[in-house]
Formats: sequence, structure tokens, C-alpha cells
Amino acid sequence: MQQQQPARCALRALLLVRRLAGRVRDAPGRRHGSNLNQPLSGNDCPRPGGIATFMRLPYAASAHGLDVAVYGVPFDCGTSNRSGARFGPRQVRCESSLLRPHNMATRAAPYDSLQVADVGDVPVTMYDTQRAMGDIERFVRGLLSHGCVPVGIGGDHTTTYPVLRAIKEKHGPVGLLHLDAHADVNPTMMHCEVAHGTPFYRAVQEGLLDTRRVVQIGLRGSVYGPNEERWSLQHGFHIIQAQECWFKSMVPIMETKVLPVLGAGPVYISFDIDCLDPAFAPGTGTPEIGGLTSAQALEVIRSCKGLNIVGADLVEVSPPYDTSGNTALTAANLLFEMICVLPGVKNLD
Repeated sequence: MQQQQPARCALRALLLVRRLAGRVRDAPGRRHGSNLNQPLSGNDCPRPGGIATFMRLPYAASAHGLDVAVYGVPFDCGTSNRSGARFGPRQVRCESSLLRPHNMATRAAPYDSLQVADVGDVPVTMYDTQRAMGDIERFVRGLLSHGCVPVGIGGDHTTTYPVLRAIKEKHGPVGLLHLDAHADVNPTMMHCEVAHGTPFYRAVQEGLLDTRRVVQIGLRGSVYGPNEERWSLQHGFHIIQAQECWFKSMVPIMETKVLPVLGAGPVYISFDIDCLDPAFAPGTGTPEIGGLTSAQALEVIRSCKGLNIVGADLVEVSPPYDTSGNTALTAANLLFEMICVLPGVKNLD
């Protein structure tokens, strides 16, 4: 009997471990019987509660084992007008608690298809812009080393530049779908080479983009001179001004003018929230009237299904100017839509 006692204790311990493991697998944040992360449901915890990750997904300290890593970049030191985008990641995550895991319109089920988690924010300095670019690049390079797709929440548009540097190291020069009110191709801003109006000039100069596969949608407003658009066209960019989109569905435009250009190669999506009209997204640093509607933005992103998307970001949400929270809520929805069109996402039966 005494010899059997240790064996019985070991068996009891094993059974206890199995029961606890079952609780972990079936706890909120995981679908029953699945190892894929699930957003915390509003039926398990009230929406104002829980940890404020994107869509209340599990937080991961590392991108190891992830297919998609959502991260924030709380940086707005490249802003030329209204600041506050440094608070964008936190507010977008907060508003994202309203979202649910399945896409009713497209039937996409990203969290039944891919392993997704929120990996937190880049520990980016606020005091040295050049050093900040290095902070962001190193962080994203670390995500990419695990083979996942990085999906960023800005932050001002300066932050896309170091991300593209990391992306190029992994995938080579990439195509770009850039939604914005502004081209962001200034050589400098007040004699500074790194700011939120210069990222795509820098990207071209450093060979980060396949310039034959760059499409900019939503450009509008006043400009400093004629060279801004001319420079983009001379470098092979395809431009679709906002006025070309007025009172139209974006689906035909995407099918005829955008998708054929982006092709089968790797593509990065960068969405500046000021691409939308201020009626839909007032909480941003440099709003311009006459922008796209939120419905048109959905059409653009949903049309990207089938592209070889290797990364994405949504930038320039400024919560201090977003009194209703609608800008951050719209941004959260658009980020979810981007995740829904990533390679490998399956549709519900």
C-alpha cells in the first residue's frame, strides 16, 4: 500500500493539471476546444471591463507563435498641426471593445483562422525623433522575425517610415496602398527630414517601395505647389484624388485602378484616418473637407481580399479632438476590417 501511495499522488496531480489546462483552454479569450485566441466576449465580461487590448484579445509579451501581432505606437512628435495622436493607440483599443469577432457582411472569421494577439506598445522615446525611428524599426523587426503580420495603431504618420524599413528587410521593396488626404512626400518640413509629411519621400529615397505598385487614394485640399503631385507621378505612383470618388462606390475603382496595380507581390496598407471626411473622423491632426465616407473606406479595405498583405497600420487618430469617440471607434472598425482581409482568413460557412 505504501508503494502505491506515490503513484496515486502522481495520478491525482496529473488529473488536476489536465483539469486546469482545460479551464485555460476554455476560459474567456479562447474558443471552446480551440487553441486560437478569441476576443473577450461582452457576454463574459461587460464591455467597459477587461484589459484594454485591441478587441480585448489576449496580450502577448512576444510574437512567437502568432500569425498577426497588433501593436501600438504612441508617438506624435512629427505632427505639424494638432497633436494628440500619441494617445491614439490607447483610445482605439478602448473603443474596440465594442467589436465582435465575426464580420457579418463579408463572413470573415479572422479569429477562427489565425492566431492573433495584442503585443502592446513600442517603447518609443518622445525626446529624440531620430532615435524614435530606431525604436520603432527594432520593435517591428522583432515582430517580423517570428513570421507574423504586424498591424499597427498610430501615432502620427511619421511612424510608418521605420515600419517600412523593417518590412523591406523581411520582404524587399513592397507595394503600398496609401489612404490619406495628403501625399506625405515632402522632402523636408521646416528643414527636418523626418516628420509626418515626409515618410513616403524617405521611403522612395531608401528603396523601401516598389514604386510601380503604389496607389494613393483620397488626396485633396490645398497644397504648397504643383510639384507634390508631380513628384509622385514621376516616381510611378498612381493617384486617385478624393473628388474622383465623390458620390461613387469604390468597388469599381478598386477593381479597375487599384488591384491591377498592386498585383500579386507583397503589399503594405497605410490608412491615415484623415482620408475620411471630418464629418466621419473629426479627431485628427490635419483634417481636410471633402474626404471619403466610412462606407467607402469599408469598400476599399474589403476589396483588398486576396492581396498579399504583409503589414498594415492606421494612424493619426487624435483623441483630444475626438469628443464623441467616433473617430477612434471608426479606426477600430477599419483595423478589424484589415485583419479580416489578411491572407489565410477563412469565411464562415
